[in-house]
Amino acid sequence: MGALPDAEIGEALIAAHRVAAPLVRQATGAKVGWTVANQALVPAPGGERKHAEIQYIWEDMYLEPARDDDFVGVQSYTSQPVDEKGVVPHPPHPDNTLMGWAYRPDALGIAVRHTHDVVGDVPILVTENGIATADDRRRIAYTDEALNHLRDAMDDGIDVRGYLHWSLLDNFEWGRWEPTFGLIAVDRETFERRPKPSLAWLGASPAPTRSETGRATGSKVRSGGLPMRDGRPQFSRFH
Repeated sequence: MGALPDAEIGEALIAAHRVAAPLVRQATGAKVGWTVANQALVPAPGGERKHAEIQYIWEDMYLEPARDDDFVGVQSYTSQPVDEKGVVPHPPHPDNTLMGWAYRPDALGIAVRHTHDVVGDVPILVTENGIATADDRRRIAYTDEALNHLRDAMDDGIDVRGYLHWSLLDNFEWGRWEPTFGLIAVDRETFERRPKPSLAWLGASPAPTRSETGRATGSKVRSGGLPMRDGRPQFSRFH
């Protein structure tokens, strides 16, 4: 993680969102919200004050306006500690992903819970979650654990309406092809698309729904098209 986001630009984006959201809602009847690139930052001992400062600039200043929205999106891949000096960089490690990020499937639960703490009862959509890896077994392991953390958050009463896996295809990521996030491999010479085992795995289990008690029911939170419950879309697969 490099320099912190520019707060002045952030304020301009927030002002634009506050103006545009009611106009879109009025003109289309659509549910309106936006999605935040959650960092799942955690304070190191002695870093609590700096953590609160950085978390506000990275996330909370964008999450707070979402209290007035119909939903808020969560994007989550990894987690980093914050000490008294700032965000601690990911050190080189064999377990790091192809992006150089720490292998932290628990980040999704951290991000969803923090988002809920800030926005309250606004419904949450997981709009990005995945891992850059050439080992598809690792992709399955990462996603399985991440979704179990999501399930735990739902069991605690957090209103999660959907999950989108990043991504369907190995695509052009951050200026290069090498960070392979996809459930489907793509031959860049022939454009042949080859489904990976993770694609079938992700679609193998039904999506959870909520019982009348508000707890998640069904098997693992993996996927299942766009099933509807009480007129609401549940869990989709990927984007």
